Amino acid sequence: MKAAFLSFILIYTIYTSTGQVTIEVDSSAPVQQEQEEPKKKFDPSRLVFGGNLGASFGDFTFVNISPQVGYMFSPLLTAGAGINYVHSSYKTRYSNEEITETFNYAGLNVFGRIFPTNFLFASLQPEVNYSWGKIKFENNTQPDVKQNSEWIPTLLVGAGVMMGGQRGRGGLMLSVQYDLAQHPRSPYGTIPFIGMGFSF
Repeated sequence: MKAAFLSFILIYTIYTSTGQVTIEVDSSAPVQQEQEEPKKKFDPSRLVFGGNLGASFGDFTFVNISPQVGYMFSPLLTAGAGINYVHSSYKTRYSNEEITETFNYAGLNVFGRIFPTNFLFASLQPEVNYSWGKIKFENNTQPDVKQNSEWIPTLLVGAGVMMGGQRGRGGLMLSVQYDLAQHPRSPYGTIPFIGMGFSF
């Protein structure tokens, strides 16, 4: 009986002492937090510089200078923005006179290019250009006629090939493009045309 009583007291003492154990935490010690996944930062090495250049001369004169800067978001996608300057003139000859219609365009564009392979791409380029111009009469006493100035929207879609580079950088770009907006004063006309650009 005495042994049973002592056993009960011993078990009770062990049980109550373990139940009262406390853990002290040093509040001055730094608390280690879960490490957050680092956010993706801007990488200057992914910048792409280039643009579109074009020129033809004769009865139809066309000059296009449009520098652009973009960013390679992935091997498949490059996007960015640029500025435009386009000059075009159409010369019509009659028996005793020439009529030259001249237009100038200056504006902004944004673009996106998708590269399904290293050298093939599809492109989309919305633009808005401010246009002004005049009609000049040669061998005629009629004075020049100033064209009304206005904003011209364009939406270029195209597909092409990059030569000498890959995935949006380091080469000459040749493409077939078409203006979906079809504004009467679009600098790109009403039919598909060949575009030439570069990227580095």
